[in-house]
Amino acid sequence: MSKIILQLRSRLGWLSVAYLVFLPGAGAAAEFDRTHVLFARVLAAHVTDASVAYARLKASPAELDTYLEQIATLPPAEFAAWERADRLALLLNLYNAETLRLIRDEYPVKSIRSIGVLPGAAWRRLGVRFGGQIMSLSHLENEVIRPEYGEPRIHFALVCAARGCPPLRAEPYVGERLAAQLDDQARRFLSTPGKNRFDAATGVLWLSPIFKWYGPDFTAAGGSLKAYVQPFLPAEAGAALGNAKALRVRFTDYDWSLNDSPQ
Repeated sequence: MSKIILQLRSRLGWLSVAYLVFLPGAGAAAEFDRTHVLFARVLAAHVTDASVAYARLKASPAELDTYLEQIATLPPAEFAAWERADRLALLLNLYNAETLRLIRDEYPVKSIRSIGVLPGAAWRRLGVRFGGQIMSLSHLENEVIRPEYGEPRIHFALVCAARGCPPLRAEPYVGERLAAQLDDQARRFLSTPGKNRFDAATGVLWLSPIFKWYGPDFTAAGGSLKAYVQPFLPAEAGAALGNAKALRVRFTDYDWSLNDSPQ
């Protein structure tokens, strides 16, 4: 077994065949562009107000495919030598770019949940090429990004092509600005009243189901959901939440309809 495969096994752990298979011999590539300029062009051309012009993306697939091919051929040793922020930025971009490609290839479709026969099939489909391997979106998120980086703000950055998701940025994540980008994503998401809000009159903190699905990620970092979200709420709501004596947490409905942009 090659040294690269041993390194990958050490970093990623034993991976279920339901989520990942090995590719023979990942090829060498030129030094990767950590400004993600190709993905920047894709996002700028097709994302407006967090919605995606999927029909237009389907008609112009080349740049997205080229970007994902660059990631697929990135040598594992080169990636491992990067700073943590650069590595996480690439993985976030990879997840979002692969989601865009998935929807593009299946388009027209009403929801990502309409893809496949079984519930959640889209997230279990093997198709994400990285580090000489093929994995699923679910594996990338839950077996690589979450355990490796321990960063709750990734849940405001990973976008599942649904209107209930946090907003898809019209720019890629980049290591040198990643902390500011993630904070901005958190503030934008928690400033959307239909998804997240604090009702001071009733003492109810309404949160997206994301905070239920991944609750331990947030409470491990903040101690409680209240403490975690308070700094990211609009100033008035954050102050009211801080002064609340009694608090109930309720969850809003999640809109799984496609984040499609009118043409």
